[in-house]
Amino acid sequence: MNGFWSVLSREIRLSLRGGGEILTLVLFFVIVGAVVPFAVGPDKALLARIAPGIVWIAAFLAMLLGLEKLFGPDRADGTLALYRLADIPLSAVVAAKVIAHWLTAALPLILASPVLALLLAMDATSFWRTVLSLLLGTPALAGFGAIGAAVTVATRRGGLLAPILIAPLSVPVLIFGVGAIAPTGGPDQAQAAILLLAALSLMVVVLSPFAAALAIDWGED
Repeated sequence: MNGFWSVLSREIRLSLRGGGEILTLVLFFVIVGAVVPFAVGPDKALLARIAPGIVWIAAFLAMLLGLEKLFGPDRADGTLALYRLADIPLSAVVAAKVIAHWLTAALPLILASPVLALLLAMDATSFWRTVLSLLLGTPALAGFGAIGAAVTVATRRGGLLAPILIAPLSVPVLIFGVGAIAPTGGPDQAQAAILLLAALSLMVVVLSPFAAALAIDWGED
């Protein structure tokens, strides 16, 4: 257990040490939402209607930016090989990396979501639904990202291949995330979307460390 916390604290320290990367993710997230009003016009009703989809697309694209650094630097400097020989399972190492990735990539986006809410003319109810859906859905994106990064860690230009691999997997997350914010079938549909989103994230967070660890072992052997 001490090894798990050591890996987690190391990953967080490395991410915070390069603080410009977190700022880049947040700025990218905000800019994606900021350009939409220029593209569709200043119609507040239209912006409010499409805002949930824009927020989730911006979050998805922003979280893709940091995938290459999940395992790439550790493989380049030999740390990943040492992790495979460590006393703790490789899946526990991956789990620590997934948590650190969520804390340093997804959580800053959630904290920056009020800016997008203002830009996209979201009301208070939609805003709080947005925050809840991001809290429940982004762990699944982090887990899928870890799987994609692990599968491509041993390939050249893996940072370009990983988003292509995880994009189809992430579609249900986007569907349920948008449905939780702007349900077309009333409150019952929103509640169902929230429950499905939470269940999907729980399943992905539990299974992704094992899948990613297996992919790393196959890639390195």
